[in-house]
Parts: sequence; C-alpha cells; structure tokens
Amino acid sequence: MGKLKNISLKTFRDYLVFCGLKLIRTRGGHEIWSGKNLRRPVVLQTHVDPVPEFNKFYHLHCILQQI
Repeated sequence: MGKLKNISLKTFRDYLVFCGLKLIRTRGGHEIWSGKNLRRPVVLQTHVDPVPEFNKFYHLHCILQQI
C-alpha cells in the first residue's frame, strides 16, 4: 500500500460503496458501514472532513486493511 493522506469524506464513502459495504445506520454524527467479509463494522465520523490518515481514535490504515 502506498503513502496515505487525508481524503474527502465523499471520496471515502464512494470507496466503501465500491468495496461492497452498505450504510446500515447514522446516529449522533457517526455512520456505521457493514459488509459480508467484515468482522467489525466501519464507523465514520460525519463531522470530520477530510477523513484523517491517523487520529487518536480513528486509523484509516486499519480500516483499509480490514476491507
């Protein structure tokens, strides 16, 4: 995997749809995405745009590996 950088929330949502994930619910500023192959759902903060590469609670690299 190449170097990651911050990406827009819309671009990341489009990528999740491309990977076959479905938005199952939105609650309190968080979107929950799930797919057949995932052990755990992907949680996005809707108020954080662009999606950060690294954050104290959110690790884009781990999400991409899980998909």
